[in-house]
Amino acid sequence: MRSMVSYTKAATERAMKVQEVILRAMAKKITWWQAAEIIGISDRHMRRWRERYEEFGFRGLFDRGRGMPSPKRFRRRWWSGCWNCTGRSISI
Repeated sequence: MRSMVSYTKAATERAMKVQEVILRAMAKKITWWQAAEIIGISDRHMRRWRERYEEFGFRGLFDRGRGMPSPKRFRRRWWSGCWNCTGRSISI
């Protein structure tokens, strides 16, 4: 079973707005590029969100990286260990 991630109120409201716009575009009340304009994203990103919504439903509209550190994150503990292992300071 997947762990339940708690989203902020703002994130939930944004996902609800995106869902409403996607449903309007799917019903052909507005075009896809109009939907992208309403949300404030590019039409390419709108197509990606539409695919995620079709595959995962409402949960696909949330940020997927929430709760995980970035792989580009600087590892302070590892870095400080490297400086201390030589016993010398480096002057630049």
